[in-house]
Amino acid sequence: MSESDARILEIRGWLATLGWPRYCRLEPASADASFRRYFRVWSNAGATRVVMDAPPEREDTAPYIKVTGLLAACGVHVPEIAAANPQRGLLLLEDLGNEHMLAALQRGADVGQLYEAALAALARIQLHGAAGAATLPPYDRAALLREMQLLPDWYCARHLALVATDEDVAVLQPCFEFLVREALAQPVVLVHRDYHSRNLMIAATRSPGVIDFQDAAAGPIGYDLVSLLKDCYIAWPRACVAAWVEDYRLRLRAEGLASSADSAQFLRWFDMIGLQRHIKVLGIFARLYYRDGKNGYLADLPRVLDYVLDTAARYPELRAFNDWARRRLQPGLASANAREMGSVRP
Repeated sequence: MSESDARILEIRGWLATLGWPRYCRLEPASADASFRRYFRVWSNAGATRVVMDAPPEREDTAPYIKVTGLLAACGVHVPEIAAANPQRGLLLLEDLGNEHMLAALQRGADVGQLYEAALAALARIQLHGAAGAATLPPYDRAALLREMQLLPDWYCARHLALVATDEDVAVLQPCFEFLVREALAQPVVLVHRDYHSRNLMIAATRSPGVIDFQDAAAGPIGYDLVSLLKDCYIAWPRACVAAWVEDYRLRLRAEGLASSADSAQFLRWFDMIGLQRHIKVLGIFARLYYRDGKNGYLADLPRVLDYVLDTAARYPELRAFNDWARRRLQPGLASANAREMGSVRP
């Protein structure tokens, strides 16, 4: 962080108008996969807040502000907005602390307690978010297809340097259409769209604190569940995941949501939207590296590909895609990662 950075100077000037000392302590708090940045700021008394820096020419804070209200209404702990200047792309937020769920898992925190809290918060969103979902963009056919197209465009063509063939189109087009039909057949709920261990903060009260929700939509009931339980940053045994999925189904059924879905149907919803998500993520992680210069995602590609291959192998309807993926998506990944990770840009 450079004090000559024009946005840092703008942040300091804005904070001064809110009564913060002109040269208060300001340090990077985190970054994400967008153009947003976050800075922790200290008052003279030692109290902290987090500044969201969302350059208005690249980011719009309006969706974040809107979804903050929707999730808070569901009883979920989201950062309180203490001050906002949307025209300048600046928000002053409650500080939810330094530790996200992934870090807690990595230091050996209680897995059961962490996932129980995360699943309970997700259930509140899905059980109480219907009115909010009705005001959000639909996770529709166009969006689902656009996301999956990132696989051939960025993972295949750019990362693996594959030349597209007629077979690629012949396999991917019907597979993508199939996954869209599967997604649109699910009950529609408020979808966070990135509900995973790096976006769940270990908060002092009402943990977890939920962040990075500005892209929320109205979409398939299985989407956030698979984001959490087939996390792109940490993996669990299938038996453990299936047990969590079933417990969650029973939790929703007890409250009258998706009550017609039996265990097999609910698990299928989970797996199918998970495949759509992980196909997308293979492309997104490659794009984050090549287009945006973000180096931290290539190492997670093998885990994401494992999810794709595991799901494709479980369903007869996906046999052609499974065969294709094992021939086209898998063989070149290790060498592509070695090539790029050996010359990672600073």
